[in-house]
Amino acid sequence: MNALTLTTPALLFSAISLIMLAYTNRFLAYAAIIRNLKEKFLESQNETILRQINNLKLRVKLTRYMQISGISSLLLCVITMFLIYINNTALAVWIFGIGLLLLILSLILLIWEIQISAKALQHHLSDIENISKK
Repeated sequence: MNALTLTTPALLFSAISLIMLAYTNRFLAYAAIIRNLKEKFLESQNETILRQINNLKLRVKLTRYMQISGISSLLLCVITMFLIYINNTALAVWIFGIGLLLLILSLILLIWEIQISAKALQHHLSDIENISKK
């Protein structure tokens, strides 16, 4: 195995930062959609809107876990760099490994959330197709 240097965890900074930006944008988009749907639901008490809100609740929860995993991964990368700096390489390798696992978890949660989002969009498309056939 190659030696772990300060450069290795530092390389993940830009990747994790971009991922966190994407997660934050998703979260902000969901917040806007939920606020809009809440107003519509209060006006019409439509069951479809309630289902959309419940779907978004799960997606927001997944996004929150994605963010927590990503931030934890970034934190562990910083701790790894500190451990390398103080010449505690053995512990640094383990902490870096845990950070990578958290990043993997974050990406797995992203895949799950994307699947839910795609399914929700498919329902909207099928609703449009059904309306156009009538």
